[in-house]
Amino acid sequence: MSIQRPVEAKDRIILALDVDTIEDVIKYVDLLKDYVGFFKVGLPLMISCGFESIQIIKEHGGKVYFDGKFQDIPNTIAQASTNLMAKGIDFFNISATGGSKMLTNTISACNSYAKKNDIEPPVILAVTLLSSFGQKTLTNELCVEMNISKYVLQLSRMAKEAGLSGVIAPDTDAAQIKQELGEDFIVVCPAVRPTWAIVNDQIRIVSPTDAIKAGADYIIIGRPITHAADPIAAAKLVIAEIEDALKMKEE
Repeated sequence: MSIQRPVEAKDRIILALDVDTIEDVIKYVDLLKDYVGFFKVGLPLMISCGFESIQIIKEHGGKVYFDGKFQDIPNTIAQASTNLMAKGIDFFNISATGGSKMLTNTISACNSYAKKNDIEPPVILAVTLLSSFGQKTLTNELCVEMNISKYVLQLSRMAKEAGLSGVIAPDTDAAQIKQELGEDFIVVCPAVRPTWAIVNDQIRIVSPTDAIKAGADYIIIGRPITHAADPIAAAKLVIAEIEDALKMKEE
């Protein structure tokens, strides 16, 4: 299965629901479902509200991207991923640093489950490197001497060879990933911040314009919209910026 290619600018937005209550989930889904493509459910919301949060998003007309960053021994992640398929999630991710065996086992298990249950296989993306990591963290703490962009590309290549649909990667690497691995290999850009928004806790941040121009298919954005005084107005600003970036790419 592949994610349906975005038709409108809004379809490219994955809104991070960094909230802790079902009431807030309902609030933002009802408010913004016509202005974004997907709602991202991460670990904080999952721990607070469990799979009810996913059910609520689906019931209120939203699509779900589950950001669990699965990483464990191959059999554990394969089983977790097949269990996840029954929850109505539109796509999810696993960590590329779990290694090729974890990735291939997961794809194989999900494909087998899909065939057995006569459903489409899920869209699975690989997380390359957390947006809070820079070269210093990679080299000094993880003891990886490779340049950070080359490291992201290596993880992306491994993900594609394992059969995954795409990766979560920064805009600085999107163009090279597309060139090396093909236009159909999905790139989702995290840590997106419009120029008018506060940076918060991420190091490798990017604007919607730069992400789209670099080749990202989807962008992940949260607080600049959800924490805005007027979330709909903020979402419309992001949509307009994406539309302008798409026009610039065509010129």
